[in-house]
Amino acid sequence: MRLTQEIIAAKRDGAELSEADIRQLIAGLPDGSVSEGQAAAFAMAVYFNGMNERERVALTLAMRDSGTVLRWDDLPGPALDDAATDLGERARAYPADLGDGTAVVDLVHRIEADLGPIDLFVSNAGIGSGAGVDATPEQWDRIWRVNVLAHVHVARALLPSVLARGEGYLLVTASAAGLLSQIGDLPYSVTKHAAVAVAEWLSITYGDQGLTVSCLCPQGVRTDLLAQAMGHSSVQTVVAHGLLEPDEVADAVIEGVRDEQFLILPHPEVATYYQRRAQDPDRWLAGMRRLQARILGEPGLDPPES
Repeated sequence: MRLTQEIIAAKRDGAELSEADIRQLIAGLPDGSVSEGQAAAFAMAVYFNGMNERERVALTLAMRDSGTVLRWDDLPGPALDDAATDLGERARAYPADLGDGTAVVDLVHRIEADLGPIDLFVSNAGIGSGAGVDATPEQWDRIWRVNVLAHVHVARALLPSVLARGEGYLLVTASAAGLLSQIGDLPYSVTKHAAVAVAEWLSITYGDQGLTVSCLCPQGVRTDLLAQAMGHSSVQTVVAHGLLEPDEVADAVIEGVRDEQFLILPHPEVATYYQRRAQDPDRWLAGMRRLQARILGEPGLDPPES
């Protein structure tokens, strides 16, 4: 076992840390054996020298194991994927329909009763429709409840504790479509714009009372959900702009939450598109129509249902 200062010095000098080193340092944070100054020095060393993948994995697992976390050993439904299974007993399941306001309030109350105040809530539920102006009332109702009202329900449930403590964090997952648009999916475009608006309003209204809000707006992420929808014009538009791996998005989220950024944009080009949309809407709309024409010109793709 090395001294804490030796571990910090090794990273400062660009050396690779062992899993034991990382676990020792992280374990020292909650028990007080690692001081705030040492934690800051370690963070600075990592900032300037970075960490390789093995170190990042070791750091993530050490942080996971350092405190009270959630369990999902009784989660109903299909078997957990490999990443979830690796968490083992360090997680707990609280299934709920996030489109149901009563269920969300009950979810938050159960978690707080079992584990105490929630430091960070990631409001991540979202669905698409693949529909246009012909979307049915049932489609509109479902996507509105999941993509918009879920964030409202979560905020309403979290706020009493957040305001009482003077601190709390809500991460709303929206989409680049919430800043721009989504070719081939009208309900998705509308509800993701609304999700961004919910996050903005919450930040404006409660930001000075302790609630920190971030809004995650990625473009395409390489997931099974996206793969299953391949062939629809709305999905092909996303693919055309390039897909990120889930761990790349996770890195962007961690960095954004650490810096308390409101907009977290894993695809940095979205910021440029967003600026162009604001500066010259007519030109931006013309460009989107050209993109739509190019996407729909590819063989085997369905046109927007509108």
